[in-house]
Amino acid sequence: MAFITTADGTEIFYKDWGSGQPIVFSHGWPLTADAWDPQLNFVADNGFRAVAHDRRGGGRSGQPWVGNDLDTYADDLASLIEALDLRDVILVGHSTGGGGEVARYIGRHGTGRVAKAVLLSAIPPLMLKTEANPEGLPLEVFDEIRAGVATDRSQFYRDLSETFYGANREGSTVSQGTRDAFWLWSMQVGIKSAYDCFRAFSETDLTEDLKRFDVPTLIVHGDDDQIVPIVAAGEKSSKLVKDATFKVYPGAPHGLAMVPVFADRFNADLLEFARG
Repeated sequence: MAFITTADGTEIFYKDWGSGQPIVFSHGWPLTADAWDPQLNFVADNGFRAVAHDRRGGGRSGQPWVGNDLDTYADDLASLIEALDLRDVILVGHSTGGGGEVARYIGRHGTGRVAKAVLLSAIPPLMLKTEANPEGLPLEVFDEIRAGVATDRSQFYRDLSETFYGANREGSTVSQGTRDAFWLWSMQVGIKSAYDCFRAFSETDLTEDLKRFDVPTLIVHGDDDQIVPIVAAGEKSSKLVKDATFKVYPGAPHGLAMVPVFADRFNADLLEFARG
């Protein structure tokens, strides 16, 4: 297995498939790089170099007690890109990976090594409801999720997979296998890491980070996202990122990249954007 070591000594596991222009994928909470396997395989088959890492705190990466915050996640991503000497990179981030890593990476490190960016069902600019952000979710919602992680995370993750993939909607095509995989990946994340990560991404304002985007950006969001509502995220991000391309997937859930009917469309859109 391949690893890099960050400045604070944390080992970060990564996958590196194929060759060509690099596409670097950042996964959502509370998952691992394995959630991106279908897309990694797809883009590598189509002439790109596919790279994805397990965020610190989960999967095969180290589980430090500290550093589970957006600045450190972005710095870990920067360490990976620099260690592999990746250039002309297409950054792709889902959910927390879109905001906690891709957006904050651009906010902190700029776009010197970045050619394009893709935000999928991403959390920016701010998930928390405030006077200035009335479309966000109330703090009580986040408190309930933190309580679920802290008390019975195994059952909590089984329940969360339902809304994550829209399995509670009539006509849902998500398989039980996909929901089982969600549980497995989630249980590989340390409880401390999962708790801290959730607090960090749900309460951090990424507005200024989005304003620093100066590369072609594709924003994709499902209008039936029950985890990160489109009105508080995709719609607002598309107005903050200069000249962004915003694509709305009718009926799509938060984890749309793993639901076949939506995954096929996303893969095609991603490939077209990467080649364009």
